[in-house]
Amino acid sequence: MEEVMIRLRMSNSDAHYGGNLVDGGRIMQLFGDVATELLIRRDGDEGLFVAYDSVEFTAPVYAGDFIEVSGRIVSEGNTSRKMTFEAYKVIRPLPDISDSAAEVLEKPILVCMASGTCVVPSDRQRNN
Repeated sequence: MEEVMIRLRMSNSDAHYGGNLVDGGRIMQLFGDVATELLIRRDGDEGLFVAYDSVEFTAPVYAGDFIEVSGRIVSEGNTSRKMTFEAYKVIRPLPDISDSAAEVLEKPILVCMASGTCVVPSDRQRNN
C-alpha cells in the first residue's frame, strides 16, 4: 500500500525538557499528520484516529534534529484502517563545531515506531 513521508526540523519551540529534548508527544503529532494524509489519499476524508496499539521510543530527539516520519496502511476493514509509523533522525546539529554546523547521518537513527487504527465512516468515504 501507499506510503506517506514528511521531513522537518525540530525547533527550539518543540523542545520541552532540559538539554533541548523534544517531547515524545511531538513525534506522535507527526504520526497523526501522516495518518491524516494517508486517509485523505485513501478515502477522501481526514477520518478519526481511534487508538494506538503500540508506541516505542527508541532514541532521543533534540531541537535542531531533522526527523523523517513515514506511515502506511497495512490492513483495512469496512471503515477501519490499521497503520504503522516510523520516525528517523536523519540530520543532527553539531553545536560543538559552530551554531550552524550539522551533519547528514550516514545511517538514520530510528527514534520511534508505532501502530494504530483510524476510522473513516462509510458515508465519508469518497474514493471507493
